[in-house]
Amino acid sequence: WMAINIFIFVWFYFLYDLGDRFFYTRHLLGYTVNAQLIIAPAAVLNFNCLLILLPVCRNLLSLVRGSFVCCGRTMRKQLDKNISFHKLVAYMIGLMTAVHIIAHLLNVEWYYNSWHGEYDALSMALSRLNDSGNTTYLNPIRSTTTTPNLLVFTTIAGITGVIITLALILMITSSMEVIRRSYFEVFWFTHHLFIVFFAGLVIHGAGRIVRSQTNANPPYNITFCKDHIEDWGKKKMCPVPQFAGGFPQTWMWVIGPMVLYVCERLLRFIRYIQAVKYRKVMIRPSKVLELQLVKNGFKMDVGQYVFLNCPAISQLEWHPFTMTSAPEEDFFSVHIRSVGDWTQKLISIVEQLPEGAQGPKMGVDGPFGTASEDVFDYEVAMLVGAGIGVTPFASILKSIWYKFKDSNPELRTRKIYFYWLCRETHAFEWFADLLQVLEREMEDRGMGDFLTYKLYLTGWDQSHATHVMVHADADTDVVTGLKQKTNYGRPNWDKEFEQVCQENPTSVVGTFLCGPVVLATVLSKKCVKYTDVDPRKTKFYFNKENF
Repeated sequence: WMAINIFIFVWFYFLYDLGDRFFYTRHLLGYTVNAQLIIAPAAVLNFNCLLILLPVCRNLLSLVRGSFVCCGRTMRKQLDKNISFHKLVAYMIGLMTAVHIIAHLLNVEWYYNSWHGEYDALSMALSRLNDSGNTTYLNPIRSTTTTPNLLVFTTIAGITGVIITLALILMITSSMEVIRRSYFEVFWFTHHLFIVFFAGLVIHGAGRIVRSQTNANPPYNITFCKDHIEDWGKKKMCPVPQFAGGFPQTWMWVIGPMVLYVCERLLRFIRYIQAVKYRKVMIRPSKVLELQLVKNGFKMDVGQYVFLNCPAISQLEWHPFTMTSAPEEDFFSVHIRSVGDWTQKLISIVEQLPEGAQGPKMGVDGPFGTASEDVFDYEVAMLVGAGIGVTPFASILKSIWYKFKDSNPELRTRKIYFYWLCRETHAFEWFADLLQVLEREMEDRGMGDFLTYKLYLTGWDQSHATHVMVHADADTDVVTGLKQKTNYGRPNWDKEFEQVCQENPTSVVGTFLCGPVVLATVLSKKCVKYTDVDPRKTKFYFNKENF
């Protein structure tokens, strides 16, 4: 992506500098690079505006990720970084827009000064060419009353440029992490200014502000004519030079992605109006809401996620939630923690429902693929969840239980290491039941070594520590009721990776994380550190959930 950006920028930068058709344009702008810094960034902008919508076409990505045989593990890992790529493309659009604007503003000053004869005679002659139809001019300033400000705010290119810039500034600033997490509604509504941005972008090129000389017959002798202004229109080799703006090209770059995105939104709308029924609604400990939903034709895979919309809260807001159910179940479920206005309002609505009543109307879009979808492609899997980030692994562990129950011969995975990091003891409660069932199931089948799980409590007080010490000799853990005792503090990841290497000396290990970026950085480095160049040794591949 970066290589293509550099190539496009360099190509159009030097393309402007070649040939005679831009000779008078370069002279009028003082032989500066200003016009080149309009054309080259504009070309890069076109390329990135082609890309910006594709990473947010979730159905398209799911199709590519899950349906095409040619889409291998490496490619799928890149597709899982769609939001990161979307942000990178947006940063490039912001950078190129800034360069494009600065160059335009400098050029307006050159145009204005050339009209008023502040440079040389050729610049003034080019600016004052007699053009009754105002179609073959070079200098867009056509009268003494036109000021730079008037040119910016009265031309197609100027007005649309201002609108595009304002929309882009609002979209980028509202996308900052602090705004997105604390004021999601501001981010969501402001981000839809992309409609205004694309509309202005398509119209912007129609202003044709950067112009070049048109071909003449016989050919225009620029070497002679540039020094003989008085002969323009009098000699055959020096006709009065004619100029025209380039054909608008932006629409050709963005029309395809725009059509794909419209189709994406239509599909989302169709899914939104499809009926969703509640199978069960319950409030788990730590204000975690569990919704068990049923929808006709809904099929899922492990680790996938859906977007939920509750019209009673907002007609427009959609929020992603990883499904905690298994594909083998006749419903799909999500666990929603009370974080932010939308989730708090949803939990409040559910708490006020009468006994046995159905929940509020819910729109469901999905399912969509994630990195966790590939867990059964590995012989050994390390699953790391932080807080509510355990949800995709709930789906995986449930599916494993069903596969063992049905003696599924297609189960390739032979060992799973599960790590769950929580700040509070209450967070363990809603998930401990599943682990207890799995613990008993594995023991009954003589496969106690298949699942190794370690729970880590990262925050506790002195009273809790005293309580744990008193019950230290109990058969089960005082926090979870499981045979595996809860660990306190954070994992020693070097120790954990060394253990995996020793127990699986020739295996390919998939490391999956649903948690914060800081933890992702640590685990990705450990995967690199403990992957030996010797193909006979253990290999680690890092995968992270991205929403």
